[in-house]
Amino acid sequence: MFFWIFMFFMTGMVPFTMIGFGKMFLRGAPKNVNSVFGYRTVMSMKNRDTWEFAHKYFGKLWYVWGLALLPPSMISMFFVAGRGEDAVGYFGGAIVVAQMIPFLGAIIPTERALRKNFDKNGRALKD
Repeated sequence: MFFWIFMFFMTGMVPFTMIGFGKMFLRGAPKNVNSVFGYRTVMSMKNRDTWEFAHKYFGKLWYVWGLALLPPSMISMFFVAGRGEDAVGYFGGAIVVAQMIPFLGAIIPTERALRKNFDKNGRALKD
């Protein structure tokens, strides 16, 4: 039962991370454009405008997607409650691997939004 409890909490780690950092990025980007913390891609680090835009956009995606992932991730673990460690481990591992799709996948729409709103030098495009 200890392993099931452990895996139950582990399946919540990705959604909780997305929710927490998403909310933090929605409040504001890190003060300085840096290569240590934040949404760091070549396009997002062009200037302060791209940096703030990327964090707000990415933060919203992570926050919403994290909220959407949390209930099914946690509830699905009840399907393997009382089963052997192998079943719990494989099932929980599969959930975490599946969670990586939106976790990392948020990069794609964020980069598209950056390219739609800024030129390659980071200057805002006029509509």
